Amino acid sequence: MDQHHPQLTLAKSSRNNYNEWIFRDVPSDITIEVNGIAFALHKFPLVSRSGQIRKAVSENRDSVISRIALQNLPGGTVTFELAAKFCYGINFEITPSNVAQLICVSEYLEMTEDYSNNNLGSRADEYLNHIVCQNLEMSVLVLQQCENLLPKADELKIVTRCIDAIASKACVEQIASSFSRLEYSSSGRLHMSRQKCELDWWIKDLSVLRIDLYQRVMTAMKCRGVRPESIGESLMNYAQKELTKKPNGGMNDHERLVVETIVGLLPVEKLAVPLSFLFGLLRSAVMLDCTVASRLDLERRIGSLLDIATLDDLLIPSFRHAGDTLFDVDTVHRILVNFAQQDETDDDDDDDQDGSGFGSDGLGLDSPSETALFKVSKLVDNYLAEIAPDANLKLSRFIAVAESLPAHARTVHDGLYRSIDVYLKAHQGLSEAEKKKLCKLIDFQKLSTEAGAHAAQNDRLPLQSIVQVLYIEQLRLRNALYCSDLGGGGDHQKPPPVHHQSWRINSGALSAAMSPKDNYASLRRENRELKLELTRLRMRLNDLEKEHVCMKRNMEKSNSRKFMSSFSKKISKFNLFGHNSSRGSRSTSPSRNSQRTDSKGVFGLRILAKSNGTGIRDSIPFYRMFDGFHHSLG
Repeated sequence: MDQHHPQLTLAKSSRNNYNEWIFRDVPSDITIEVNGIAFALHKFPLVSRSGQIRKAVSENRDSVISRIALQNLPGGTVTFELAAKFCYGINFEITPSNVAQLICVSEYLEMTEDYSNNNLGSRADEYLNHIVCQNLEMSVLVLQQCENLLPKADELKIVTRCIDAIASKACVEQIASSFSRLEYSSSGRLHMSRQKCELDWWIKDLSVLRIDLYQRVMTAMKCRGVRPESIGESLMNYAQKELTKKPNGGMNDHERLVVETIVGLLPVEKLAVPLSFLFGLLRSAVMLDCTVASRLDLERRIGSLLDIATLDDLLIPSFRHAGDTLFDVDTVHRILVNFAQQDETDDDDDDDQDGSGFGSDGLGLDSPSETALFKVSKLVDNYLAEIAPDANLKLSRFIAVAESLPAHARTVHDGLYRSIDVYLKAHQGLSEAEKKKLCKLIDFQKLSTEAGAHAAQNDRLPLQSIVQVLYIEQLRLRNALYCSDLGGGGDHQKPPPVHHQSWRINSGALSAAMSPKDNYASLRRENRELKLELTRLRMRLNDLEKEHVCMKRNMEKSNSRKFMSSFSKKISKFNLFGHNSSRGSRSTSPSRNSQRTDSKGVFGLRILAKSNGTGIRDSIPFYRMFDGFHHSLG
């Protein structure tokens, strides 16, 4: 007997009193060594069950005590002890915790039907097939035990049988759950209840598996037809468990493997997992430096759902060198490119249709892609405003993000103008050429009145852009005044020239003979004249309102023709449409006798919009009130 290794001698079973050792008084004649531990046993019960030990004993017949070392025995000493008990006829219980080890050790020791009937291999295999594989929980537990038995467990198809059992049981349970939701409507038709499905109970059970076995289970479930929502819930639960562990040595490699595996298992259905989970995976993929294929797959999936994203989703931190931007602008740019390409694909698909859809009747309804474009354009403008103050953000990257959407995506350019203004304020070292390049992104005709007024005074904009804003505001005012004048009865006047909505002002379009500075000064002068004109109009409006109050009082007293004639004489004093009159007026405006600069009767006014001045919004209410008053006379 070896003096260098501890020895274990099997004793009688405490559970079965009749199972006393018949070899209790017989000296040991064979020593089995497993992982440094020696078992003093007897040859006869071992060779009667194990083909491996029988062959080893036959090779050492000359020695009184045979010594056999079992290398790489599956399951180690604990499993070998169970196998030895089986050889001695000692009862023990086969459970999901040891069945995989028993199958592997029986194959290693050749404890098959070739050497004894009802041998350990067949008994354990029967338990796996008829007990374990009929229960999902047991199958998961056995599969977990197989993690330390690979590749032997795979060769014996233990892993395959458990995975197939888990996938089939999960699928059957979902089918049964679907049938339980069937109900009859009031009309007698069978339909599916809309109540929300309960979370599948097996999702948390699968989270105990190692990532490689978990991947095989998920793949089998997808092939069996398990609901994509259930697959997504399981992936989120597994990611939360594995990616929130306390960091230790080699943790990054494990987390990287988990992220890449989960990305590969994501269902193809768009809403199988929340968008926030996709962004969380993308942040982890960027931080852990996952494969390019994994990151591109996530970016493509996020791009297809970008219309429901939020600003916080897009603010992905940058994990590169210290001189880089605070946020990962390149990743967001690729997401936007994916979204834009999807929109182009949708347009191509629409062109291939026969035109029988809802949009063919000319109602001008927005398609889902147009709605998505509008939402994403606002999101991008807010994102640009958020990243604009970053001192490390290069102009080319800012412009690339702004231009990633098609031109028709933005119906209003206020958000884009705001983000560009923030960028100009944070990067004051830009040259005039760079400022012009940046401001070319803005369609100044798509600015609101407030944004246009701000832009007209914005010293950070290049002079050419300010002139464009002033000219466009001027055109808007002329058209507004003309329309209001027509509403007041000025149908005899000729309309101003019509300017197409898509008309863009090019360099030198205002005047070929005047420089931009001269144009700028001229517009400022004309704006001061306009302010005086609008002040006069306000005073006229106040007088008109007072006269209107007096008229109402007089009409309550008398409806005589004499009163109406008197009222007509009074109202003619106000010279509303700018025609010269020899009669006096009560107006105290200092510019009441000023001459008009436009003989066509459309006021011929030009405006330089000011945030604290007056503009279109000041003049339009006057004409609206006059229209109402004019109709009240009828």
